[in-house]
This record gives sequence, C-alpha cells and structure tokens, in this order.
Amino acid sequence: MIKVDRCNQNPLITPQDVRPSREDFKVDGIFNCGVTRYKDEIILLCRVAESVKNVPEGSYKIPLVTNKHGKDEIEVVTIVQSEHPEFDYSDSRSIWRKDAKGMKKIAYLTSLSHLRIARSKDGIHFTVDDKPTILPRAEDECWGMEDPRITKIEDNYYINYTSVTRHGAATSLLATRDFVIFERKGVIFAPENKDVTIFPEKINGSYVAFNRPVPCSIGYPDMWIAKSPDLIHWGEQRHFSGVTTDGWENGRIGGGAVPFKTEKGWIKIYHGADQENRYCLGAFLLDKDDPAKIIARTKDPILKPETDYEKEGFFENVVFTCGCLFENDIVSIYYGAADDKICRADIHIREIYKALQIM
Repeated sequence: MIKVDRCNQNPLITPQDVRPSREDFKVDGIFNCGVTRYKDEIILLCRVAESVKNVPEGSYKIPLVTNKHGKDEIEVVTIVQSEHPEFDYSDSRSIWRKDAKGMKKIAYLTSLSHLRIARSKDGIHFTVDDKPTILPRAEDECWGMEDPRITKIEDNYYINYTSVTRHGAATSLLATRDFVIFERKGVIFAPENKDVTIFPEKINGSYVAFNRPVPCSIGYPDMWIAKSPDLIHWGEQRHFSGVTTDGWENGRIGGGAVPFKTEKGWIKIYHGADQENRYCLGAFLLDKDDPAKIIARTKDPILKPETDYEKEGFFENVVFTCGCLFENDIVSIYYGAADDKICRADIHIREIYKALQIM
C-alpha cells in the first residue's frame, strides 16, 4: 500500500464555482484538466461540460455547434422521448441508437464541453475565468472539446484535446505561448483516437506521443506509441500496452498525464477502467532513450475511487487525470472525480517507485 495524500481542500473546483457561458445553460461538470506552470501561477485548462437548463420532462435539449452564414453558433436541438422510441436514453451522458447493422452508436451528446482556465498561486485555491477560454467550432468539434493535456516544449505550450463530431472522437492540437492567443493546428489523430499524451522533449530526434485508437471488430482499446517530426504528422505507430484479462484495467487503458522524466526513466501516469467503468490510475516506468520499452508497471492502482466525491457525481466511481506536476520529488496529480469536479492528490516519487517495485 502506497501513501497518497489527497488535498484536504478537495474538491478544489466544483460546478458551483463556474459561471455558465450562457444564461440558458447550466454547468454539469468541471473536470479532466491539463496542468502547467506559467510565470508565477499554476494553470489548469479544464473541461467544462454544460447542458440546457429547465428542460421539460420527457424531452432532451441537445446543444451543438453549427455554422450559419460563415459564423459558428450554438444551436439547441429538442428531442421528445415519446417521438423517438428508437433511441436508448439509459446513459445520462449521451443518447444512443442502433445503426443498420444493429450496432449501438451515439446519436447525440447531452452536454457540450468547452475549455476554460483556472488559476492559482498555491496550487490549491483556484479562480476560474468567468468566460470560456476556447469554444468549440463547427468544423471539427461541433459536439465539443474534451480532456485537454498541456505539454510544454521550450517556450511553447502544446494542448491536445479530444475533438468530437458525429464522425467520431478525434484528437486535435492547439499551441500558445501566453494562454491568451491560441493557434489551432487541426486534427492530428483521426477518429476513433483519443487519450493522447505528448512527451515534453524530442527523443532521438523525434517527438513522441501515446494515443489510444478504439478498434470496432478486432482488438481492444489499448495504448499505442507514435513518432512525429513536427507534432502534426504522426507515424511509426507501435502497439505499446494492452488491457489485462481481469482486474482493475480489463476494460480499457490510456491517456493519463503527460510523462515526466526522473533519474530512473520516464514516469507515465495512465488511467485504466474495468468492465464496470470504474476508473483508476496506474503508472509505467519507461526507458529514457526508448520510451516504448517498459521497465516496470504497477500491478495495483496508485489512485482509485475511495472518497464520496470520487464515488458520487455525474458519472460514479471515476478518478481520471489529464495532468500532473513533478516538483521537489512530489507528484501532484490533478484529476477529475466522478466526471464533475477537480481534485488533487500528492504522491512522493519514492512511493511510486515502491508501487513499481523498483526500490
């Protein structure tokens, strides 16, 4: 058993701390944030999920981004449940239907996510910006922007995130130097591919990233590793690691935080989910010069849903990270709890080594 220090101020940010982007919207969750230091502040770039408030019983109001007359705007589509018996409404996050082949597919998402900054001097007390930092656009994220991760390379901050449309969940890239002006780089991994994390430096002359394609007929939601000369064009894809046959990560693995370097090699915090959709965090230790080479892997989770705020929320039994800070031998993991709030847990690096059985 390793020692994990959950912040006694948890949860640090809740939906009540966030101003909706529109008067007719409510904030369902703020969670799954990328993290970095910028000047004298800790920046969290958060996923904020919003839905339409005051919806009549038996109806759903679906927010999505459309382009009309060359301008992006949010449109609200009304679905009356009694008029659409072909839909499955059992998942609070989405509306499903069967396609012509009998496979279940998402027809609509019940919320629309954008990215918003929260700022802190001490890493515990955060102020959330009143307005969205980046809103989704109709072209390639009309169903929302999700789960951002921040990788600092020299003076640039690269932000990859899940960009969602009816065509699937892709991964797109932004770049900024000041968290004021953002340059869109477009889609870098086509659907269905998400949970991307980019290493913070070139390795043997190439940029390196983990990604998580989702096969439909053969294979499982496993982690892959890829290389790029420019952060835009990715290739040399190799299978990295797969789900286990049983236990806490037998459903899917992926994503997690941006890798960080230690004296023993790269540490990669990742998430795993079982077939009951319980999300936990684990860790890999990777070779410094060849991060596709696994030196060690945790057998048990280093962080799992245990507290009420992790077990109860918009989607129960979830701890899910998009970023951490490694400073003074402490790994500070910022994570989404139950898909609606942001929390922090600190783990000394020696405790992670202990979990990796490399002490």
